[in-house]
Amino acid sequence: MDRATFACSTAFFRDHNSSSQGAFCLPGGHVDFIEKVESFTYSDFFRDYLIPNHPCIFSAKFTEDWGSRRNWVTWDGKPNFDYLLQKFGDALVPVANCDVKEYNSNPKEQLPFKEYVKYWKEYIKNGYRSSRGCLYLKDWHLSRAFPVQDVYTTPVYFSSDWLNEYWDAIAVDDYRFVYMGPKGSWTPFHADVFRSYSWSANICGRKKWLLYPAGQEEYLKDHHGNLPFDVTAPSLRDKSVYPRYNQSQPPVEIVQEAGEIVFIPSGWHHQVYNLEDTISINHNWVNGCNVAIMWCFLQDELAAVQREINEWKDPMDDWHLQCQLIMKSCTGIDYKEFYNFLKVIAENRISILENGLDDEASAKNTPKAAISTLGMLHAVFDLKRTVKVLTSLSANEDFKKLDLTSLSPPPEALLHHLKAAIDTALL
Repeated sequence: MDRATFACSTAFFRDHNSSSQGAFCLPGGHVDFIEKVESFTYSDFFRDYLIPNHPCIFSAKFTEDWGSRRNWVTWDGKPNFDYLLQKFGDALVPVANCDVKEYNSNPKEQLPFKEYVKYWKEYIKNGYRSSRGCLYLKDWHLSRAFPVQDVYTTPVYFSSDWLNEYWDAIAVDDYRFVYMGPKGSWTPFHADVFRSYSWSANICGRKKWLLYPAGQEEYLKDHHGNLPFDVTAPSLRDKSVYPRYNQSQPPVEIVQEAGEIVFIPSGWHHQVYNLEDTISINHNWVNGCNVAIMWCFLQDELAAVQREINEWKDPMDDWHLQCQLIMKSCTGIDYKEFYNFLKVIAENRISILENGLDDEASAKNTPKAAISTLGMLHAVFDLKRTVKVLTSLSANEDFKKLDLTSLSPPPEALLHHLKAAIDTALL
């Protein structure tokens, strides 16, 4: 991060709150196409897309050196099933049935990868039809299962990735996925986990994206407050069911070609179709630009849980704790883990400011390497954003009702340390 971008980001987040950041719309629905690697810097992306929360498309030049683009694709641009079976044939993979709706999603099962490829080949041979339905391999943690494979390198633009930095640190999970599916497979209308950013790179095939800027989803809810499963369904035009649909803007539509990367802003709902047999690599990620949006999402999720079980508030002694447990089961995180998430990020940034950049770490393809690569000013920016959200968390009444004695250091001590580190860095 250069000084001009640091100054720009500081001014922006001083003058805007998280809700207004997510609400910006695109002039005329235009999505920028980034053509040249050599003329587009990290600071360009940070200033023009991360801060204002705008989508963009990166050309295939940004992925042309990836091993997956060389090895996973045949000469005519199709999935290289032979190579994939050789490398991953015995792996168990999560597979969704696109033809079945279950709790506003598609039901999943675990299949051996070789069985899924057998199905896929037969599906193509039968004219993209099968009695088993349209099956879509989704949310496969391939990088975690096969860490030494030459698949891809995360582009620097997406390297300030707090989600994967944290989950790598506690060795529990990650938010790096591979998707593989035949022509006609699709993902229903949704926003990403924690209202995170996402990036999606097509290794082969083509996708169509329907994007709705943050806030537009409110107009797409039915009279019960539920979002649609399929945003293209004719039933949305029924005013008795979807009373505000006519107030919604048309979606931003993107057709993503092979090799291209789509950046999806924080909180933007979307629906995605595979127009051809397609393989893609996807990350969900949070950083200093959208961590406040994540915090707002968690507060909204807890409020929804509290409304749902409000009748049990008086007879249940640990009602507040039960609300946290339910929220974690639904979203994957509760308030105390969110504190630990902020703490891990903050301590990594303080280490950089106190000990300097690690040239050896910078040469490695890890989250810690990315922190060093992005520089000291980025570490300061991250700390400033952490202070903002941690201050709000510490003052939150639901957070204060929890047993915080297990948190080390206590929130007040961590805040003091962060502010001191920022002051020292800016001297």
